[in-house]
Amino acid sequence: MKILVVGGTRFFGIPMVNALIDAGHDVTVATRGNNALGFGGSVKHIIMDRTDAASVKRAVKGESFDVVIDKVAYSSNDVRALLPNIKCDRYIQMSTCSVYKKDALLIGEEEFDAAKYPLVWADRTEDYDESKRQAERAAYEFMDAGKCVFVRYPIVMGENDYTGRFRFYVEHVMNEAPMHVDDLDYGISFIHEKEAGEFIAFLVGADVYGPINGCSKGIIKISELIGYIEKKTGKAAVYSKDGDEAPYNGLESDMSFDTRKASALGFEFSELSDWIYGLMDYEKELLEMKAAGAECPGD
Repeated sequence: MKILVVGGTRFFGIPMVNALIDAGHDVTVATRGNNALGFGGSVKHIIMDRTDAASVKRAVKGESFDVVIDKVAYSSNDVRALLPNIKCDRYIQMSTCSVYKKDALLIGEEEFDAAKYPLVWADRTEDYDESKRQAERAAYEFMDAGKCVFVRYPIVMGENDYTGRFRFYVEHVMNEAPMHVDDLDYGISFIHEKEAGEFIAFLVGADVYGPINGCSKGIIKISELIGYIEKKTGKAAVYSKDGDEAPYNGLESDMSFDTRKASALGFEFSELSDWIYGLMDYEKELLEMKAAGAECPGD
């Protein structure tokens, strides 16, 4: 199939594009031109500003695609600048589980129906959750419902995570630095970057439409994350209300997501415990290398 990927040059976009290439698809990646592509000659590259309708028109003039994978739709106006100006048979948008308004266990896709949500045309705002709801809703203005897929992930983690969220916990325990954790006992869901990319590539050939959750199996408590680091480092976490704010503060309850829709298509997600502890080991090793003055991956 002929596929246009909007974004996709870093984090889980990399395993996604690699999986598309391995499956034999004709892949074009559209970016603003700020990052070099690392996919070799097997991928075409076009430069455009996806928030500018005129830029999109120029970049894809005369082209049509079987599938557009939109990894960087952050508002309704983002979608409005893109979709009316691209010819495609199917649209896969990278959404988020943040569109769900309440934290709960086994949240199903039906908990947020973008088609019934009031549309507001707007640019990206600091309210990430609402901006992503609007991005989903806007797609229905330009594509039939049966041609849209919205991939909803929880927090994506991996060796190439650029946010430093796991590193925060590892570093604070290792350095015995005070941190403020508002609740140690809430459980969180994650998905690994490689699986996040490969699932989107899988959906290109799947008979599916509408929203679909993707998530590793199981949850982990903040206390379990920190306890593991304490055991590996031999140091105790220092908690203080005046300490640095921890990344996952603000949860209302345990949080996980129902992935039976994905399972029915034949895709099974990994167990969270199969990779999350290894990732914390990786972050610990990176920090130890930096402390020793060694060159680290990505430096």
